[in-house]
Amino acid sequence: MDRQIVGYLRVSTERQGASGLGLEAQRGAVESYAQSIGAMVRQWYTEVETGKLAARPELEMALAHARRNKAVLCVAKLDRLSRNVAFLAKVMDSGVDFTACDNPAANRLTLHILAAVAEAEAKAISERTKAALAAAKVRGTLLGSARPGHWDGHEEARRHGSKKGAATSAKVRAQAAREVYKDLLPMMTGARAEGQSLYKIAERLNSEGHTTRRGRPWGPSQVARVLHRLLTNDQSGPR
Repeated sequence: MDRQIVGYLRVSTERQGASGLGLEAQRGAVESYAQSIGAMVRQWYTEVETGKLAARPELEMALAHARRNKAVLCVAKLDRLSRNVAFLAKVMDSGVDFTACDNPAANRLTLHILAAVAEAEAKAISERTKAALAAAKVRGTLLGSARPGHWDGHEEARRHGSKKGAATSAKVRAQAAREVYKDLLPMMTGARAEGQSLYKIAERLNSEGHTTRRGRPWGPSQVARVLHRLLTNDQSGPR
């Protein structure tokens, strides 16, 4: 049987995804690597998502495909998977072999070290940027969209960007909330199915030492909101 590869491509913005910017180079790197080892790329999965988010449906499908077909998950560069060590470890523990074209000889330990270095570098860049912006604000410098005339002639783009930002923020908050409460969902839905009242469920949560993500005790309204959110993907819920 031919050696099989599942290619995973990722860009961080919708604009890059639509234009193909970055994707073409990644695809070329994976194809060159596959050719060099006599393998065939059986399927491609493309993600348009920031590396900071752990929820990546295309990556999940790529991992499932590779696991099912005993194929190798291949990325052009290690940072296309993630700069986050914990996330990379999750992928490495998935039972799927994977390789990065920029360092195909790296072993598991090397990949952990490289990921740790990349994560530290990304954090350092972020901290330097924040410090520089804070210093500029102290000097009275107007930044970004606060600059005079920045939005002149681009009011529609501003409104669109505001709506898009709000939607993205809501998506991130909803995902974070689902992660916080997902261990409680089986008990809550099971108790509700048995006819238990919201008050009884809240009482049980409190007696078992559970709190809301803000450390507050549970009440019937909090139980109702979290059940509604987790079962309907709504973004509201107990704080």
